[in-house]
Amino acid sequence: MITVEHLTKRYGSFTAVDDLSFTIGEGHVYGFLGPNGAGKSTTMNMMTGCLSATEGHVKIDGFDIFEEPMEARRRIGYLPEQPPLYLGETPEEYLRFVGEAKGLRGGELETQIDEVIEVTRLEPMRHRVIRALSKGYRQRVGIAQALLGNPEVVILDEPTVGLDPIQILEIRELIRSLGERHTVILSSHILSEVQAMCDRILIIAHGRLIAFDTPENLEKLLTTPGELILVADLPEERFRAILAEVPGVTDVACTADGSRLTGTVRAEGEDLYALSRAVFLAFAAAGEPLLEMRVKKADLEEIFLELTEADPISIEERRQEA
Repeated sequence: MITVEHLTKRYGSFTAVDDLSFTIGEGHVYGFLGPNGAGKSTTMNMMTGCLSATEGHVKIDGFDIFEEPMEARRRIGYLPEQPPLYLGETPEEYLRFVGEAKGLRGGELETQIDEVIEVTRLEPMRHRVIRALSKGYRQRVGIAQALLGNPEVVILDEPTVGLDPIQILEIRELIRSLGERHTVILSSHILSEVQAMCDRILIIAHGRLIAFDTPENLEKLLTTPGELILVADLPEERFRAILAEVPGVTDVACTADGSRLTGTVRAEGEDLYALSRAVFLAFAAAGEPLLEMRVKKADLEEIFLELTEADPISIEERRQEA
């Protein structure tokens, strides 16, 4: 659906985007992440044809965004971080204006306006002036205009910025549903949001692509295998003595909080659930209860920090080793 080939953007001697290449397939929700100054916004602007490239190509369904811009843009719906809404119009009036700008006319235009209003649940606000709408409903209007023309690709730049928790949950649900009918590319600084919504994640740093995978595979690549968190009401000596009987345990780190002890247990191998079973049985055989036991998993924030602070070469070497 989307092919990015050797995409590069230079401003004088500064390289904002450095030889990016990746392919995005049809369907799914893709998260696009990068620290400030990584080249993320520049890349998105080039992908939508809003900014020229120094080198490289972006093809949308086979059409080059720079050489065949009209055909390529017909296949893209775009929501910028600040939606260009006309506050004095109603959502219906604004959507009619955008639809006409996209070449829709007559019955087809009216049908599509009805459809995007239904999909984005804007019906109660259809005839209310946009100026009077909440931030959440304004974002819905922005998403609705991106859906006009039934584009194959929907690109959303920070779609939940400034929303309250309830509005964020509603927009997340909407974006997940869009991924069933469109290819959705989502940019966000809220890492938990990307983890909750996206099937695939692209991470760039210093203008280069450093990761493109599922959240689960990134976790496997970057986290230390064989790590459990245990909580028990035991002296440290007794705690360590029980774990010494568990095969494969290589290291135990303990932190005491009053009589309660929290231990991080590391072991050889990657079968954490077999390790969990062995630890549980060891404590049961010793007649000592565990108050808590859980597998330690890195969240996307830890993965993001580890990737963006690392040397891209070392990341590639780690992938090859995995």
